[in-house]
Amino acid sequence: MKKAFVVVILISLSALWSVPQAFAQTTGTVKGVCKDLDGKPIADAQVEWTNLDNGRKYDLKTNKKGEYFSLGITPGKYKVTLSKDNKEIYHFNGVSVGGDETPLDFDMKKEQTAQAQGAGLSQEQLKQRQEQEAKVSKENLTIKSLNEKLAAAKQAADAGDFNTAKNTMAEATQADPSRDLLWAKLGDYTVSAASKETDAEAKKKDFSDAVSDYQKAVDLKQKAFDAEPAKKTPDATKVLAQYYNNLGQAQSKASQTDDAIKSYNMAAQLDPTGAAQYYFNEGAVMTNTGKVDDAIAAFDKAIAADPNRADSYYWKGVNMIGKATLKGDKMVAPDGTAEAFNKYLELQPNGPFAEPAKQMLASIGASIETSYGTKKGKPVKK
Repeated sequence: MKKAFVVVILISLSALWSVPQAFAQTTGTVKGVCKDLDGKPIADAQVEWTNLDNGRKYDLKTNKKGEYFSLGITPGKYKVTLSKDNKEIYHFNGVSVGGDETPLDFDMKKEQTAQAQGAGLSQEQLKQRQEQEAKVSKENLTIKSLNEKLAAAKQAADAGDFNTAKNTMAEATQADPSRDLLWAKLGDYTVSAASKETDAEAKKKDFSDAVSDYQKAVDLKQKAFDAEPAKKTPDATKVLAQYYNNLGQAQSKASQTDDAIKSYNMAAQLDPTGAAQYYFNEGAVMTNTGKVDDAIAAFDKAIAADPNRADSYYWKGVNMIGKATLKGDKMVAPDGTAEAFNKYLELQPNGPFAEPAKQMLASIGASIETSYGTKKGKPVKK
């Protein structure tokens, strides 16, 4: 009886010893530090451990020191990916996790060096690559910051707050004065701010500042063309033409008429497809400054560039009326005046200047025609 009892006890103990082996599951620990190419911690990054056997994922996050840590990782082979802002920075394949601690650091400078050595790069070549990548990284950060400034300025301008838009773009040009687009946008918002300014001196200063802003945009664009002629594409040339046009607008508002004419002519030379608008703007400046003959010549150039632009004919006619003389009680306008107004009416019979054009024709006793050589009705007497 005693012997049998001992056997039962041994069997019971054996059953107890087997419990941990039957039900316990071993897991591992992973940890590491993530550093960028400059050796700085990569904070708030994602470290994803993906089990290559069953696809299970463990999503970890780095702290301000670039550290990550996790318990309870099932043993196996893993792909480990480091990402920041949903963009992969680097990954390791086939990382083994056991029941102990598995350290895995992401040292981007070290990994880059290893890759370069594997590709047969010298230390000097590696240094050049690192400098280039650092430059690209810095450029991307700069572009991101400037795009944020551009978006903020546009939002302010859309709300009618041109001073805020102007100040925001001024900050952008201070951060990076080498980009023509920033100066051009600053000029745009400065002109818009001036248009709402009630103080005469402040308005004058804004227009003068806008001239400087557009001039910088022009100079930077031209400098880029001179340095790399391949950049002088048709589209890029049109951008430069638009800068000259806007410069002309600002110069005209700043009472720099001669300079404005030069800017408009330069725009027309650079972009013949837009010449009608540039010459029209030139004609408008001449009209506003009372230079009738020059205005007529500018509108003739606008008509030559685009024979279907109705308002060029109307304003040519207005300037020609300005040269009319009185013979008795009859107003006699220069030859071509009636033709200019009639051409406008032919192109825009219900346009915004249709009634004034008819009144002008009436003032010189001319017929209203819908096309050259085809009279519609009798001459209109004043």
